Amino acid sequence: MFSKFEPYRIKTVEPIPLTTRENRQKYLEEVAFNPNCLKANQVTIDLMSDSGANALSCKQWSAMMQADESYAGADSFYTFETTVKKITGFPFIVPVHQGRAAEKILFKVILSETQVAYSNGFFDTTRDHILQNKVKAINIDTEAESRDFMGNIDCRKLEEMLSKDDQKVGVVVMTITNGEKGGWPVSIANIKEAAAICRKHNVLFYADACRFAENTWFIKTRENGFKDKTPSQIALEMFNEFDGCIISAKKDGICNIGGVFATRQREVFENFSQECILAEGHITYGGLAGRDLEAIAVGLTEALDEHYLQHRIEMVQEFGRMLELNGATILEPGGHAIFVDANKALPHIPRNQHPAWALTCALYVEGGIRAYEYGNIKFGYKDENGKDVYSYREFVRLAIPRRVYTMSHLKYVAEVFGKVIQNASKVRGLTIVRSPPFLGLFAIEMKEV
Repeated sequence: MFSKFEPYRIKTVEPIPLTTRENRQKYLEEVAFNPNCLKANQVTIDLMSDSGANALSCKQWSAMMQADESYAGADSFYTFETTVKKITGFPFIVPVHQGRAAEKILFKVILSETQVAYSNGFFDTTRDHILQNKVKAINIDTEAESRDFMGNIDCRKLEEMLSKDDQKVGVVVMTITNGEKGGWPVSIANIKEAAAICRKHNVLFYADACRFAENTWFIKTRENGFKDKTPSQIALEMFNEFDGCIISAKKDGICNIGGVFATRQREVFENFSQECILAEGHITYGGLAGRDLEAIAVGLTEALDEHYLQHRIEMVQEFGRMLELNGATILEPGGHAIFVDANKALPHIPRNQHPAWALTCALYVEGGIRAYEYGNIKFGYKDENGKDVYSYREFVRLAIPRRVYTMSHLKYVAEVFGKVIQNASKVRGLTIVRSPPFLGLFAIEMKEV
């Protein structure tokens, strides 16, 4: 069997910053041991996020050069609208400057106080926008029956929760893929069952579809009856079950900015449009330039290319195997990132000294790699008595930007992980010095214990 390779040629290159260990230690100390605050030119391999960190294709750049920048009704909007309608089947489309803007407007439009919202796994900003409307945001544990689709929602529990008489449910949000659970996919069968339950109880059913294309590949390769269908056909069948969706074009739009709101409900569309004009701009540009609309239209199409998807998913899976060979304990790989168990990597560091955060710092000092803490700093909290409640998660997330790095880059990351784990006893725990709530992880200051 021949070696696998990237299904594209590299036409433009960008130098990677190379730094010394001594300098990296100094840079980290200057930002109070917060890798999120490092400058990009201080980072060699940046796996902090796959959001907006993508490489654009020659077709995207070409489309951007021909964009129409009219304030309203631009040709570029109609290109965007036609593409989104073709992929999703929804009749009403609004562009926004990013997915978070769509979340904020949508939940303001469809939710009211005293309601509750359910999900297989709310993305953190999705949850926060729901909470801002004084609505409870509750994750329903995913089904554990199938290792192929561990992002599924537990439909038995969903039926039970929607049947309660003492609550008013505003929306059920299906996140695909389920980033909260490691980028795990959701099956078509599970989506259809959840949709039927929502229709039975007259509850809105929306998709947080930031990584919808990756989800189609898992369905094609893992779910019975879809092997001979294209990702585009699967996407259309998947979206057909929802009342609407939000898509961040910074993920499976393979762009650097932008988002999509789509719905089949005219009233929701009209109310959303009114709010969009106040917050984003005219609904035919939604806070975006014409060139962004063109890039998204091409990117959404390219994201459903079978060769691209096969390479993308297999690259992440292979990266996971390389990390395991270098001593890391990981969650079952999903579609966009690998999650490494920091407790296993740094067993000598207690929970109150934040092993996941310590691991991100160690990776940066050892090899210039920026990762993202997905543990107690992000998810822990204090109860009503001021006692620390630790998150069950203590992971480091390594998110893979689209079409940016090759396997040789990821092999290097795995080798750095191996070196850190090999010398784990030298890694020190951390305590929080300062943590302003309004900027979250980007304002935390730490010190070594």
